[in-house]
Amino acid sequence: MRRALASMAFALTAVNAGAAALPAGAAASNQAGIVISDQASLRAAPRDSAQQQAQLWQGELVEVRGERLDYLQVYDHKRERAGFVKASQVRRTALAPAEAPELMSVIRFVRETPGSEALGIGFTMAYIEAAPAETLRGKEGIEAFDALGTMADRLAHRAAFGAALSKPAQATLAAHLEVAGRYGIKFKSYEREGRIQICYEGEAFRRVLAMESTAPQRARAALALTRPECVDPNLRPLERAQLDQWRADALERVDAAALPGYLKNRVHMRRAGLWSTIAYQRTRQGQPADAAAQRALAELAGVSKTELTDVDQPAYNEAAMRTNASRWAAVPAVAASAAHAARLPAIVTAAGQPGETCVMLVDAKRDASNPLAKRCTYALVWAQSASLNREGNALALAVQPMEAWSELWVFRRQPQGWTIDVLPPATTAPEVGYAEFAGWVPGGKQMLVAREAQGEGKYKRSFELIRIDSLTTERQAGEASVLGVFQRWQDPGWKRMTVSLR
Repeated sequence: MRRALASMAFALTAVNAGAAALPAGAAASNQAGIVISDQASLRAAPRDSAQQQAQLWQGELVEVRGERLDYLQVYDHKRERAGFVKASQVRRTALAPAEAPELMSVIRFVRETPGSEALGIGFTMAYIEAAPAETLRGKEGIEAFDALGTMADRLAHRAAFGAALSKPAQATLAAHLEVAGRYGIKFKSYEREGRIQICYEGEAFRRVLAMESTAPQRARAALALTRPECVDPNLRPLERAQLDQWRADALERVDAAALPGYLKNRVHMRRAGLWSTIAYQRTRQGQPADAAAQRALAELAGVSKTELTDVDQPAYNEAAMRTNASRWAAVPAVAASAAHAARLPAIVTAAGQPGETCVMLVDAKRDASNPLAKRCTYALVWAQSASLNREGNALALAVQPMEAWSELWVFRRQPQGWTIDVLPPATTAPEVGYAEFAGWVPGGKQMLVAREAQGEGKYKRSFELIRIDSLTTERQAGEASVLGVFQRWQDPGWKRMTVSLR
């Protein structure tokens, strides 16, 4: 019994060969039990007044060795302790092929029940142990892996936000994670923004993608495997680029056309955000990025607003911000430079320190050796975004320091000379957002700016009329249509390319 129980922990690595799937527990015995209640008492005798040996949690597997009164006599191999548990708190199973359909029925019931993930994982692993190998390779086997991944992913999501729970709830959540871990379910944790992000490692979902699964099953698997918050923040640039390409390939295996509207939207949004990241990475590596940026814009355009759920609205906003941050990669730099060559002042760039780009403002009298203004940065400089106002006293330039954060540099002619100032998407710590030039107001005193950002638990999108001399906001609104000045003076190129008007 002990040897068989231990062999089950290796199920996910050997299912295709028909191997077992439960951890330290019950394959060789005809008497196994899955605990179905939290805080079930393992007692020294079959009475409520007997000493409590340990607390058991839903989903745990025990060996059943007998029955006394209304108790089952069990042995807990994990704790190496025998005792008695109320029979009503344990579901007995022989882990035989004949029980597989009944176990699947239980899985279908609990897979969508929040708080029952550990229980569902226990039953799913029991099903994998009981079902024949040919069944596991078929439709029901795929369904089992889909359910296993779904419950493990939801358990990780609950754990990621567990700090807000009460202490008893946190203890229960920690116990559920431990139960899942005994079945070979792996979780990864990363520190993000002062808190710990817990993510499911994804083995079950990778199996779903590798098998002949349905389009919705593939979509769920690909979406879970490509969560941006579950990317290791400590990856090196090359490792991150390789991972993002793998994530893009995983999403390519989903037939979006065969999905229901809400799920199709989720795939499009994830693809849009991911391809915008790839465009950023390719530009940093000196590779062509226009195709990736255009793909991001196309995927975002594929989102149907009528099929967008309230739950998905924040994800849609984030995908739009990520896409807009890198959208200048879709504009050929050569064409943009030629357009600016006919007017002065203009922007030129040159390499600075290793990894740096120096931006210089030049005109007919002041070339790059003696520029009107100069600033160096490690960010991406989208020279093709440079826009000079009609009066020649201000120029706007998009600069992207992070994959999902784009700022607006404003060059202004002052009495003492030209200055360079930065308009960020928001005053919060950089997360996801953009600030972009939207148009010049005639007279050389005002400009239009669109900003959208998410950070520190806040989200805001605004369209602003800004004074050029002080860069203060005179008027702003949540929709461009509310400001008449936007209707009159918005830049046609901005209106054509931006996703802020979605």
